[in-house]
Amino acid sequence: MSEETFILIPGRTSDQGCGISEGKYARRYSDAITAVQMNAQDMERLGLSEGQPVRIRSEHGSVVLPLQAARADELPQGLLFMAYGEYSSRLMGGETHGSGMPTSKGIDVTIEAAEADEVDTGRIA
Repeated sequence: MSEETFILIPGRTSDQGCGISEGKYARRYSDAITAVQMNAQDMERLGLSEGQPVRIRSEHGSVVLPLQAARADELPQGLLFMAYGEYSSRLMGGETHGSGMPTSKGIDVTIEAAEADEVDTGRIA
């Protein structure tokens, strides 16, 4: 698979919100912020599978995370979703345009298959 361009939409998830009360190092929170979701049809078209590591690059940085399939009614083709956190922040620039919050929606990224030993997470086993 060669690199393909997508639009990344970071945001909050209910698992992330519930998990934060258990702590940032607890499994529920860690799992929420250490995956990228892709439309299942995009995954099939690109020959990618659930749990496969992928490299996501923006003009500001890159991460390697496991892939999760999202239902078509949850995430349209051409978009990726990640929960806000350490890894999504690596893909955002620092410019806040005076708002105090970096631009975090509609980030142009490329995605490509990666190797398991490249996964960029500190998950708790």
